[in-house]
Amino acid sequence: MEIILTKQCESLTGALGNGYGYFIQRRRGQDGKYHFFSQRSKHLPIPRDGHLRFIFACAELTQMGYELKAALQEDVLLASALCVDVDNEYSAAEVLQFKNERGL
Repeated sequence: MEIILTKQCESLTGALGNGYGYFIQRRRGQDGKYHFFSQRSKHLPIPRDGHLRFIFACAELTQMGYELKAALQEDVLLASALCVDVDNEYSAAEVLQFKNERGL
């Protein structure tokens, strides 16, 4: 899942908390620019809802002044189970609204 940052936030790497099984990694794209992605941990157990909780944690960062969009294209099974369109990008506000509507 790519994490798209605004100009206000140039870098974001590391763990957002324990128990997700995911962390943020910076990679250089073919365009030479850096992009940020969620990365599944090879060393930690990954809970069944770890990726979803990680997406929610990213969305909650926006409450502290970041704007972030969650793209669910890499997790088609999760997107399908949650009935979201994998071709859309969802703003953090939409992700948090989605969380609250579904009681997650």
